[in-house]
Amino acid sequence: MEFHQLRYVCAIADMGNFSRAAERCQIAQPSLSQQVLKLEEELGTKLFDRLGRSIRLTEAGRAFIPRARAILEQMETARSSAADQNTDLRGSVAVGVIPTVAPYLIPSYAARFAKRYPDAKLRIVEDTTSVLIAGLRDLSIDVAILALPLRHKELELFPIRTEPLFAALSRDHPRATAKSLALKELRGESFVMLRDGHCFRDLSIDTCTRARITPHIAFESGQFSSLLGMVAAGVGVSLVPEMAIDRNVACRYVRLSDPQAARTIVTAVLRGRSFNRVQQAFVSGIRGKATLQAGGKSSSASGSARG
Repeated sequence: MEFHQLRYVCAIADMGNFSRAAERCQIAQPSLSQQVLKLEEELGTKLFDRLGRSIRLTEAGRAFIPRARAILEQMETARSSAADQNTDLRGSVAVGVIPTVAPYLIPSYAARFAKRYPDAKLRIVEDTTSVLIAGLRDLSIDVAILALPLRHKELELFPIRTEPLFAALSRDHPRATAKSLALKELRGESFVMLRDGHCFRDLSIDTCTRARITPHIAFESGQFSSLLGMVAAGVGVSLVPEMAIDRNVACRYVRLSDPQAARTIVTAVLRGRSFNRVQQAFVSGIRGKATLQAGGKSSSASGSARG
């Protein structure tokens, strides 16, 4: 039994004529008649008596038509519900963000998103990369904002921005006034770094390894603000991405000359997953906002850092 067959028999019952029913259903009459015959064969009973040019519902037909109409109405309701879900601005989106991005990129965009979609429910989870990827897998998180490299084939990645890395130095550091520096110039310095588990920690170690430096780590923290405070106090030097530059802290920021000393931020979603309109709007908006900021922002050490 096919849904189009149900539409045909209901149209015949309404119009009282095969020809007019075929016109209503926008199908050739022979095709309509053939489909009705197939349905009657499947049911094992006639639904219509053909009386010359007129038709009349059989007893079985009178019992069948109300149920056929109910099925069609339920199908239409289901179709409308699915369509509404795709366009409903009252949906929800759960966004995971790594701690080295969340304070700089998310607050202003979250405020704009809430203003534009006042009926949407936005939930933001700040955690490390491994935890957020687990959330994508178990569907507790819809979208994650992460940093490369990511080697997970089940994720689909959309670049947001690539930003250079800077050395954070105390104001009295010998290289504090330089326009750029090679990381090897900091060999022998004490470093302050993020703790294990943060992807930027791994990026910092990789950058040092490429410069043939084994950093002596004097202090570890989970926040850039704590690292910059230690740098300002002269405890050590650090590496920070451009968006984490804070001009309110008594540090100097010198861009690394290594062209590979950069961080790429991406939006990650589970490959093949479908999204409602609100989830799509968040992904499109965060990519557009970040691209706009990256394009209009100075990457020099003297430029201001915005997030």
